[in-house]
Amino acid sequence: MGMTPRPRTTGLRQFLELEQQREWIKGKIDLPDIADRSESLEHRFKYAARFAKLLCRPQAKEVLEILKLYGPNCIPILRQTERYYWSVSCLPSTSDKPLIRVNASWMELFTLYAQGEDVRARFIVYLSDFTKDRSATPSQVDEPFLEQSVAAPEDVSYFFPRGADMFGINVRGSVSVRQFLANGRILRAIRTFNLTHMNRGRNAYQASHCYSVADYMLAD
Repeated sequence: MGMTPRPRTTGLRQFLELEQQREWIKGKIDLPDIADRSESLEHRFKYAARFAKLLCRPQAKEVLEILKLYGPNCIPILRQTERYYWSVSCLPSTSDKPLIRVNASWMELFTLYAQGEDVRARFIVYLSDFTKDRSATPSQVDEPFLEQSVAAPEDVSYFFPRGADMFGINVRGSVSVRQFLANGRILRAIRTFNLTHMNRGRNAYQASHCYSVADYMLAD
């Protein structure tokens, strides 16, 4: 009889034990990343013109500063997983006209849009992380918690994407986006969602990865 083949490891289980993933979600450990990025110069040049265009936008400084917060706080082992398990696109040509969008697997994770000369953000997370009873019940959304997580209650709104236990949160203004990302419960929810999708396998949006934008997410 032949040996039973070992199941193929997918996603971040190739790099991180499940216990390490759980501890990172809780903020209890820092994950060791590789020192050098695997980069394609051809791919970098492909989106250089779009990046130059982004830099001319009045929102550019805030976009890049927010990405410096989002990258290391919300995505594990950034360098080791860049492009193949997560990607960031610059001025993607979709109908909603984002400034940047972060993806993993087949899923949008985080998007920044222009809001006048400021920005607004869209986060996709699990509904059950934002309900009063931790269920995936839309009527149980913890609105007081959401309103307290931003600078002004009117800066936050939400919607229900298609799919079970899915939740979309809109945050208006760079001040509120920063405050939102500084909240421990919210950070754990973002990490949980992002890690789940990175574990689903290779990123479907590799071809649209913009290394020039990612530079800011990876900045020490």
